[in-house]
Amino acid sequence: MTTDPSPSRHSESVAREGASSGSLLPTDDFYPLVEFRHCDPHRILGVRPLGDTGTVLRLLDPSADEVEIVFTEGRRIPLRKVSPEGLFEATDPAPLPSGPRDYVVETRRGAEKTTSADPYAFGPTLGDLDLHLLGKGEHLEAYRVLGAHPRLLEGIAGTSFAVWAPNAQRVSAVGDFNGWDGRRHPMRRLGGSGVWEIFLPGVGEGSHYKFEIRGLRGDVFLKTDPFAFFAQHDTSTACMVAVQGRYGWEDGTWMEARKSRDPYSSPMSVYEVHLGSWKRDEGNRPLTYLELARDLVAYVRETGFTHVEFLPVMEHPFEGSWGYQLVNFYAPSSRFGSPDEFRHLIDALHRAGIGVILDWVPCHFPKDAHGLARYDGTALYEHEDPRLGEHRDWGTLIFNYGRNEVRNFLLANALFWLDEFHIDGLRVDAVASMLYLDYSRKEGEWVPNCFGGRENLEAIGFLRAFNTACHARHPGIVTIAEESTAWPGVSRPVHEGGLGFSFKWNMGWMNDSLRYVAREPVHRKHHQGEITFSMLYAYHEHFILVLSHDEVVHGKGSLIGKMPGDDWQKAANLRMFLSWMWAHPGKKLLFQGCEIGQWKEWDHARGTDWGMTAHWPHGGIRELVRRLNGLYVNEPALTLLDDRSEGFGWVDFRDTENTVWSFLRKAPEGRGRDLLVVVNATPVPRSGYRVGVPRSGECELLLDSDDAVFGGSGSSGNPVRPTATGIPSHGREASLKLNLPPLSVLILGLPL
Repeated sequence: MTTDPSPSRHSESVAREGASSGSLLPTDDFYPLVEFRHCDPHRILGVRPLGDTGTVLRLLDPSADEVEIVFTEGRRIPLRKVSPEGLFEATDPAPLPSGPRDYVVETRRGAEKTTSADPYAFGPTLGDLDLHLLGKGEHLEAYRVLGAHPRLLEGIAGTSFAVWAPNAQRVSAVGDFNGWDGRRHPMRRLGGSGVWEIFLPGVGEGSHYKFEIRGLRGDVFLKTDPFAFFAQHDTSTACMVAVQGRYGWEDGTWMEARKSRDPYSSPMSVYEVHLGSWKRDEGNRPLTYLELARDLVAYVRETGFTHVEFLPVMEHPFEGSWGYQLVNFYAPSSRFGSPDEFRHLIDALHRAGIGVILDWVPCHFPKDAHGLARYDGTALYEHEDPRLGEHRDWGTLIFNYGRNEVRNFLLANALFWLDEFHIDGLRVDAVASMLYLDYSRKEGEWVPNCFGGRENLEAIGFLRAFNTACHARHPGIVTIAEESTAWPGVSRPVHEGGLGFSFKWNMGWMNDSLRYVAREPVHRKHHQGEITFSMLYAYHEHFILVLSHDEVVHGKGSLIGKMPGDDWQKAANLRMFLSWMWAHPGKKLLFQGCEIGQWKEWDHARGTDWGMTAHWPHGGIRELVRRLNGLYVNEPALTLLDDRSEGFGWVDFRDTENTVWSFLRKAPEGRGRDLLVVVNATPVPRSGYRVGVPRSGECELLLDSDDAVFGGSGSSGNPVRPTATGIPSHGREASLKLNLPPLSVLILGLPL
């Protein structure tokens, strides 16, 4: 890929000889222009009227040796260099041309001659309505007018560039099309909007570019395009002009069905994936989007997950951030291919019946010099005050949610992924850090809100606007909050006073359950409250049970490595834990590698240990997950009343001595059978264990996590169709006698 040099270090001082140099420009225009700080070059460059008759022809190009204007009728007018900084000028008695197609600019640089249309002959590509909506923070399709857009303008092919930099003295589009020279294509500022714009004829798809910005103090620096659709991920960090709207989607059936899908009563079993490490080839190279469309789609379909969730795919230079320190919010990472190849991956998942959720990171951004930090030389996207604008723990900056244009940038970005990439859901990272002004701060390190409180009122307003816009424009999508506190109403609708998310990650369940299963079984009887506590708040929010990447990295060890005992017990504990998780109310999320019991903790720089699945117990654990996903999708009792208390009932949670607990998952009347779930959390088998059920009759053993096919002992001896008899137990009129295998979960379908 083409790289970009340092910003143009041209002279910022000019001999004050403008008028005597022969230029017709007044000094108020001449000096700002040749000092490369003019904010409206379109007003004076190109072909412009000269009094009542004739025109003046003017071009600024420090790299040019000779310049001529060539009219379509064949007339050629050479321009005279009137300034050492590259200002060329001539007069013409002919009337003003009618448009940019009436002439071209012919430029010689050494032995090289180029011919192109005049960038300064075109009108703005943004209208007054665009600028008005951007200023109010209400342009929900801002990505269609800001950034780089290949287009035909007045019949001439080129690319329009637009960027918001309100405090800049000058902004230029630079790239491989102009030698990265910011003096050659200065942009115009559109009134008081802070938006700079230019159309460059001849610049097309694949061109590399950035914006060169001159700040208020005259310092010159290169910045990325905040709205770039394609960008380099390495140290070059150039953006690339990309065409939108060209991909031919084939997921119409999926997209139409999504509109009427109820996410709360539908199964959601999410496979969390880091694209760079899910699978690597023999050379440790990550798979491309096209290869993932083949291998990942087949794998997810085979294991039965209903959704995938990708750790952030937006462009990020620092691989060690796993994508959570974004620079290009609108660009899928070029590590794995082009934007359309990423669309192909999503299309393939949809055609296989698999939903796609993206991690989205509106909580912060990194300090990379080419990124959003002090974008125009001032605190633009962030706060000036570090007590509001900096995450010191993370070394990143916090968005200024109270600024209309910043809020617009983020809202449009969320909708961009839903609009342009058919994403089915956005999981919002670190919501707690957005909600609290004192998040991870000591006394005196934060600024209270206008009422003296710790709540970030502007961030709350932004999150509500985000959820409102996403759900209104895309019925059937989901928004998910990673929120680790007791903030009320995270998944309550905005009109009811909530934040408006569809779901919230259940961090309480995750912490309690991991603490419990890490205990030696002999001690678990003293901590059964860690199991039952989750049901006290299970219906306060719409929850997703999560075993995410955060739990298997940074020295925390792998999921199977957290389990106590020898290797057999570790595997049995993991099978028990996963089975209990799938039976518990709430949607499910499992990170890659956990479904095969990978021994090593996750490392973003290496692939999953797929070779382990050929050996005990790893292939069996994966088969268990596949079977659990099948039950989850096919048994109405696990989904239809998942978010309502009438869908769950304890049978017995008091048998702490045996460390056994049991519960019912209930289906709506006439919609399916109820399920009985029995958990034995010790390695001691329990023979003839009686469990109460609502009615007598023939049952069906749907799952035994100790089955030999899953790598277990397969020694329970339970019949496939045990019979519940009229012997009362646990306050119910009937009961079953079951053999409980060690460290196991039994799931049975009950008689209708």
